[in-house]
Amino acid sequence: MTANSKMLALLITLGLGAAQASDDHGGPVHPKPYTPGVTLSKAVQASITPEQSIKILQAGNQRFAAGRSLKYDHKRHVRQTALGQFPFASVVACIDSRSAPEQVFDTGVGDIFTARVAGSTVNEDMVGSLEYAAKVGGSRAIVVLGHSNCGAIKGACDDVQMGNLTGLLAKLKPAVEATSTSGERNSKNYSFVNDVNEMNVKLTVEKIRATSPILKEMEAAGQIKIVGAVYDTATGKVHWQ
Repeated sequence: MTANSKMLALLITLGLGAAQASDDHGGPVHPKPYTPGVTLSKAVQASITPEQSIKILQAGNQRFAAGRSLKYDHKRHVRQTALGQFPFASVVACIDSRSAPEQVFDTGVGDIFTARVAGSTVNEDMVGSLEYAAKVGGSRAIVVLGHSNCGAIKGACDDVQMGNLTGLLAKLKPAVEATSTSGERNSKNYSFVNDVNEMNVKLTVEKIRATSPILKEMEAAGQIKIVGAVYDTATGKVHWQ
């Protein structure tokens, strides 16, 4: 089996490139250019630039924050993506119930890869997942999405010790240490917590680049963008770093 044949077999196994996604009549799902609310096809995914990927997410968040989210036909999208997926972006987010990326960015089934863990941090498994999403899955952007009033960030600020959470919060400590906001250095100081949150997003973006030569090279070549953002739980708006 040739290298190309092995890659094709891998794509089919992973549900990527198994077939061009099609509508109920067998035709292509998605006309060019990208249209919000319509299932993505391989051709449209390939036509989206990293910059356009970010703009699509920004437009989706504007709809969400304004209360104008699209009405998705999820059942139809499930049928259309059964044999293939062509997401245009990947999002690293917190497990917080208020900040689900699919809702915050007003996206549909098959639109984005999401990796979620308390504190929006990354480890080897998360970075490996992002490599897969970009190199194999065709994702055009990686967004590290923090959010206001994050319990994990507050826990790191307060040096909380609790089972396996202790090790997770330790990954957020570099952001606490790198933040020099005046006043109390704990969760009672809202400004401090907010600044630690912003710093954690920035450090996570840097960590992705530092631990993944694959993603760093793809970004340098203009194939993807890696950016940070913070979701405001009070307004529904995303602030981009």
